[in-house]
Amino acid sequence: MTFIEVKDLNFSYDENTKAVKNVSFGIERGLYYTIIGHNGSGKSTVAKLLAGLLEKNSGTIMIDGMELNEKNLYKIRSRIGIVFQNPDNQFIGSTVRDDIAFGLENHCVPQPEMDGIISEFAEKVGMTKYLNSEPTHLSGGQKQRVAIAGVLAMHPDILIFDEATSMLDPQGKAEIKKVIMDLHARTGLTILSITHDIDEVVSSDRVIVLYEGEIAMTGTPEEIFRDEKKIEHLRLDVPYSMKFASALARYGVSTPHEITEERLVDALWQYGLKK
Repeated sequence: MTFIEVKDLNFSYDENTKAVKNVSFGIERGLYYTIIGHNGSGKSTVAKLLAGLLEKNSGTIMIDGMELNEKNLYKIRSRIGIVFQNPDNQFIGSTVRDDIAFGLENHCVPQPEMDGIISEFAEKVGMTKYLNSEPTHLSGGQKQRVAIAGVLAMHPDILIFDEATSMLDPQGKAEIKKVIMDLHARTGLTILSITHDIDEVVSSDRVIVLYEGEIAMTGTPEEIFRDEKKIEHLRLDVPYSMKFASALARYGVSTPHEITEERLVDALWQYGLKK
């Protein structure tokens, strides 16, 4: 079932250059999508257009049957949660508890209910023991987890990550990727992640590739990365696991259709046992 439908979307920051050109795609409810592309390809612009943070020049954005326009903007925004790049810019409370409570207070959630909601979503992102911690005592990855908890507490229908790991160290990136994967597996929440992390893309259900503001490719990760020459032309890289699988195939090692590290190791074991 299509939850978001984008048709002939155009946007320009100035009169000379279009950042988004005639972009059309659909997002099915309950799936995990990634949008990838080179720097300046229009990824983050599309995310901000979907969240109503930018106003399109032309085209239509339909979210669960409602058109994203001035009349429906508040209704639609209440159904979308977005986590941005810089965790320091998103932390607005003096403690983790205060930060998660901020959106609940704005929605006039009664205090007796609020404490339970805060505890529930702090636990979902592994931040329960930090509820009384100040932001200066947290790592970048922990701050992003708090931002995710605050968004989840508002019960969005879709969660958008706008390059949420790009400013984190390797440990922080790993933490947030795990949170995203766990959330999707446990809740079935519709997720759209704008990312540079090719390894994250492999874990998603569907991929949208942007190039120079236009849709270049769409499909599953396996379909997208099968064409290595085209991926290189689009100034992207092929995930290491898929490069490794291709190298194994050249030596006659049968690899699984859905590639993971575990399945590649299993394929090597099976090949070794046959020799």
